[in-house]
Amino acid sequence: MTFHKTIAAVLMTAALAGCAQTEGQQRAGTGALIGGAGGALVGQAIGGNTKSTVIGAASGALLGAVVGSATTPQRRGEQMCPYQDRYGRIYTAPCDDRYYNGDY
Repeated sequence: MTFHKTIAAVLMTAALAGCAQTEGQQRAGTGALIGGAGGALVGQAIGGNTKSTVIGAASGALLGAVVGSATTPQRRGEQMCPYQDRYGRIYTAPCDDRYYNGDY
């Protein structure tokens, strides 16, 4: 019975991870899913009981979500940079190649 609940929880988590809006959210959800599974396996191998399995799964899910979110590549055009026009007015616009090449 517990095995069926575990499978149902994994399937529901996978289904909800597919509902994420942005690439960063999708990567965080996938990282949490993979990290949670890996953490559960490591927790079970080290502790051999339910408590260590749950702690390993929670730790792995948290670490996987953080790593998945942090490794999301940033697309060009999303970064906004301040510019000054010839009249001295400051405005923001998407960063150009000078920003990405370090020539700013």
